Amino acid sequence: METHTRDLEFRLMTIKLLNTIKKQHTYREISQWTGLPVTVLSRYVKGHVLPASKRAKEIWESLQRVMDLEAAITSRIKFDENLYFDNTSIICDVALLRLATQYAVSNFAGRRITKVLTAAVDGIPLATMVANALDVDLVIAKKNREVGVREWVEESFIFSDTGVVLTFYLPKDAIKKGDSVLIIDDIIRTGETQDILIRLVERMKAELAGIFVLVAVGDEWKKRLRIPPNCPFKTLATVEVPQRK
Repeated sequence: METHTRDLEFRLMTIKLLNTIKKQHTYREISQWTGLPVTVLSRYVKGHVLPASKRAKEIWESLQRVMDLEAAITSRIKFDENLYFDNTSIICDVALLRLATQYAVSNFAGRRITKVLTAAVDGIPLATMVANALDVDLVIAKKNREVGVREWVEESFIFSDTGVVLTFYLPKDAIKKGDSVLIIDDIIRTGETQDILIRLVERMKAELAGIFVLVAVGDEWKKRLRIPPNCPFKTLATVEVPQRK
């Protein structure tokens, strides 16, 4: 039943991908990319017919080859004099996030996922869309404890270069033993935030289904982040940190 459900979700995501691309391209262009007649594509886009699993995969792969989503993301990244960049144009672009969501879902198709976990605040838009696509609950780790929540689970990280302590909090019942959690984040640079999220999942005795990050900055995080065995880690785009002038 689980496999059948995920298969159906992927076929529906393929239709959403076609709808998204149709907003910027003609049926004739999409027909050339996929090799499918315009009439068939039109029936898919309008929701009259759902493609079979094999055809959905073929459509997905054809469109992914044409659509360079990584380039669309990296082209928006401009570093300032302190080697930081503003990610607003990425995390606030709903059409772009929809494509990123489809990419994430396709990469974790077939895996059991019961919760999506992210850290406040910039990871929330993408995590919300992924949770919605998977039809599972969203859990947000926050840097402050809120009034009204009686019990919390917390994890901290001490930045070795500054000595600053970063702490995230989760309501104690947000993730339960037996849950299978997919971690979603917008950026990974040092790996500290993602490490805390991993430890929160382990602390709550849940299973880690995987980790998906929109943009990986450099590779310093690879030296610090401890990814559990058999945990798939996917990034959509990678950018190198420019040298200081």
